[in-house]
Amino acid sequence: MTYPLNTPLAAAALCALAALGSGPAAAETLRVADSFPVGHYIAENMTKAWMDKVTELTDGEITFDYYPAEQMGKSKDLMSLAQTGVVDIGYAGVSYLADTLPLSAVGELPEAFTKSCEGTNAFWSIAHPGGVLDQAELAPQGVRMLLVMVLPPYQIMMARKEITGADSFRGRKLRATGGTKEIAVELLGATPVSIPAPETRDALSRGTIDGVLFPHSSALPYGLAPELQWGTQDMNFGSFVASYVISESRWQQLSPKAQQAMTDAAEDIIRSACAVAEELDLKDKQEMADAGVTFVSLPDADKEKIEADLAGIGERWAADLDARGLAGTEILTAFREALAGQTPAAE
Repeated sequence: MTYPLNTPLAAAALCALAALGSGPAAAETLRVADSFPVGHYIAENMTKAWMDKVTELTDGEITFDYYPAEQMGKSKDLMSLAQTGVVDIGYAGVSYLADTLPLSAVGELPEAFTKSCEGTNAFWSIAHPGGVLDQAELAPQGVRMLLVMVLPPYQIMMARKEITGADSFRGRKLRATGGTKEIAVELLGATPVSIPAPETRDALSRGTIDGVLFPHSSALPYGLAPELQWGTQDMNFGSFVASYVISESRWQQLSPKAQQAMTDAAEDIIRSACAVAEELDLKDKQEMADAGVTFVSLPDADKEKIEADLAGIGERWAADLDARGLAGTEILTAFREALAGQTPAAE
């Protein structure tokens, strides 16, 4: 596995190779592109671990060239690059693809999960090839999901405004990607602002936004801690679905051995990666606290009211999609059933 530098010549060469459309060879190197900064915990514990496992299981038949940090394109464009063959496997951050993957946002709702693995296992059970979400949304887009992580629930973190209660957010501008988290922000009386993660630190430092909805382990890699002073704890303001997809046409070009290796590796890595995410969430929260961020629990009355308000977001989300002729209620029901059906061992 190599990690080429982002250069104009390299990018041009890759595009030229893609345009040639050469047939599959006995040994192949697949291009994987995402937006995560170098060292991000998702890339280290899921993406790279999966690539290494696939190479091992295929005895070197499949290797990878990895392009992190938006080297091949912006976050919102990477799934499209996989669909068109510019890359073989592209990152699909669901919040950035609201128009393309609206049903997949079910994993980002403030539902009944408090840990990454709870959300991840439930989401994967409906999004894997053949699952109800795959059939309703991914397959019609000509893609199949290879990997996914539902992040630990988001917290609100503020740059300068002290958090004392629910009123602390009223009238503030909060970074929130995706319709479901935007609804949560609006319920607090704040204004949601959609900003890609790599641009968030600058927005905080310039005062373009007053705070963010973020998990602890993503705040650190994006360098947000120096810009933050206050954060909530023990809340669920929604989550984020980080996934990787391959086009169905590219998948069919792979050998049966390669396909099986990718499938088997995913089953192992998805579950181990979300467990690491849970451990890092606690560790990174402490690191942020050591850096000067004060985490506070909201007053009981405020917490109860917010949780009651958030509980209705799922139905509102589903109804909006149903009205557009999409399977909102069906997908929400399937996700909730998957969450409810998990055993303690699966957590």
